[in-house]
Amino acid sequence: MLREIADLGFTHAELSHGIRIVLVPGILKAVEEGVIKISSTHNFCPLPAGVNQAAPNLFEPSQVDSKEHDQWQRYTKRSLDFAAQLKARLLVMHLGSVKFWWFSPGDKVRTYLDNHPEATVETDPAYKALLSKACAKLRNQMPEYWDQVLRSLAKVNAYALERGIAIGCENREKFEELPMDEDFPKLFEALGKETACGYWHDTGHAQIKQLMGLLDQRSHLTANAERLLGFHLHDVTSDGKDHQPVGSGSVDFQMISEFWKPHHLLTLELSPRLKPDDVLRSKSRIEALMAKRFPS
Repeated sequence: MLREIADLGFTHAELSHGIRIVLVPGILKAVEEGVIKISSTHNFCPLPAGVNQAAPNLFEPSQVDSKEHDQWQRYTKRSLDFAAQLKARLLVMHLGSVKFWWFSPGDKVRTYLDNHPEATVETDPAYKALLSKACAKLRNQMPEYWDQVLRSLAKVNAYALERGIAIGCENREKFEELPMDEDFPKLFEALGKETACGYWHDTGHAQIKQLMGLLDQRSHLTANAERLLGFHLHDVTSDGKDHQPVGSGSVDFQMISEFWKPHHLLTLELSPRLKPDDVLRSKSRIEALMAKRFPS
């Protein structure tokens, strides 16, 4: 797996939340032999024994159930240990979600958009009213889950700092997932300066939210620029299909590149259904933007 990535011209890779435990010996061997370096990993990595498919939300830091929370803490610490073993710099992390007993307000938002593909999210009055009501319901349901997120991050913060691993808190694409996008600055203010946590920006997730009228990607990046650690880079089709080749969809990568800094990690996060040529074209497009952003 890592040899194939290296043969495409990559010197570093991120290990995703789909790494089964049986792959670990081969990964360690590839790193030890210098095939490739690991820049970052994604919680949970490796997956718990017996889990054989990508499962980043198998346990959530937002859940108040003590058994699930203990499992989240256990496997997050294990992921931090593995990242440190690989000399990675960062662990990307999801921060959970708000649960609803019956119907999530996000369901109505998605249904409206599915039934009204011609709707302009910025100006459609019915949609704007629906979205405002849905956001209010989400925020009303959120406090206990949000408080648990803060407690959970506090419990793994010292562990991450001791191992020299940063935690990238990733923006999410689903309506019910945390944080609500405008709350990222409040999150970092609450965590304080002595924290391993920073902001990890996923271009596809942000674009999906933009297509829903929930954020403006430039404004969102501006608000979180001081805490930015890195990016997942992938494009999104007009109908919201993400993990597409860079330049094939609606993401403004020229604008995105304006926020890049030399210390940021840039990770192509592409669909496994794409062909090697799609990966290489995406790589070339990002490299061209990097050369423009950081002329030698």
